[in-house]
Amino acid sequence: MAEAVQAKNLRTMVRLRGVRKDYGTVAALQDTDLDVPTGEFLTLLGPSGSGKTTLLNMIAGMASPSQGEIIINGRDVTRLPAEKRGIGMVFQNYALMPHMTVFENIAFPLQIRKVPKAEIRRRVTDVLELVRLPHVADRKPKELSGGQQQRISIARCIVYKPDLILMDEPLGALDKKLREQMQLEIKRIHSELGITMLYVTHDQEEALNMSDRIMLMNAGRVEQLGTPHALYFEPRTQFAADFIGASTLLDAEIVDAGATPLLRLADGTNCRLRLDSNVSAGTAGKLLLRPEALRLVQDGNVPAGHNVLHGHVANTLVTGATSKHFVTVEGGAVIAVQELTNQNTARFDPSQRVCIVWPADVGRFLES
Repeated sequence: MAEAVQAKNLRTMVRLRGVRKDYGTVAALQDTDLDVPTGEFLTLLGPSGSGKTTLLNMIAGMASPSQGEIIINGRDVTRLPAEKRGIGMVFQNYALMPHMTVFENIAFPLQIRKVPKAEIRRRVTDVLELVRLPHVADRKPKELSGGQQQRISIARCIVYKPDLILMDEPLGALDKKLREQMQLEIKRIHSELGITMLYVTHDQEEALNMSDRIMLMNAGRVEQLGTPHALYFEPRTQFAADFIGASTLLDAEIVDAGATPLLRLADGTNCRLRLDSNVSAGTAGKLLLRPEALRLVQDGNVPAGHNVLHGHVANTLVTGATSKHFVTVEGGAVIAVQELTNQNTARFDPSQRVCIVWPADVGRFLES
């Protein structure tokens, strides 16, 4: 029986039970339970002050929980010092030693572990190949670009084969194009090595692009935990809907709780919506509409069976691949409608009267 329990624990790389962090009377992290399977890429996402870095620091051993239990790879590490947890860390500031070459920087964690020189050379050579920088071994960090330095920081982390890698805003100092390139590199390395990764960011696009699962945090607690698809298309709360992806949230009330419930918006407009949960008439909440799920048409061209809001075009932003129209609807709300930009894209003049249309299965009702 004990062996079966141990085997189960080993399939879970990180297990938290009732972990909490208090600073005086302030709860930086409320009671939190979490299981991270071996090999998963889990992102801790949330605004500043949500508790994501506090949680990461406790897993790393750089902060002690006020209560609760932290188990890594089947071992209780709750009171174990950081250096004895066998964890790799990647920071935003790279933390490379400027007086050492790239080879020496990567080799350093192996040297302090007294790995034989021949093995050090082999491992450093292998990880430089993995991060696609075998030609920079003899350079100093200052001779590298920001993206190269971050890849060397990752190489130094994985060279001693940790069971778990923690990344705290590792791409925060990079420009947008370089961030996107590094996202692909980190995903590739994760896929090739199968190492469990916990990644902290406040960038929702980064989380959606990279994660197996996302743990969205808000005010020191877990708001929602699930796949990127679930958080984007099936947010459970208004906070999750507003934080993940662009969205419009309109005040709404259920007026008919039939098979396809009828909602009434604040301006009196009625619309149909398919729901995945039971709600009763009189329930107040918000109607969530994603910009890419909406279409703009001219009066008289509303497709059959679609919901419709009437308004006028306030502004249009063309950002290359996509165009985003901002429409002021009756009642004063401004709704964003996004479409792909191409030669056949309809042109809408400022102040032009238009209709926003959407089928019943693309909106989502969130109770207050």
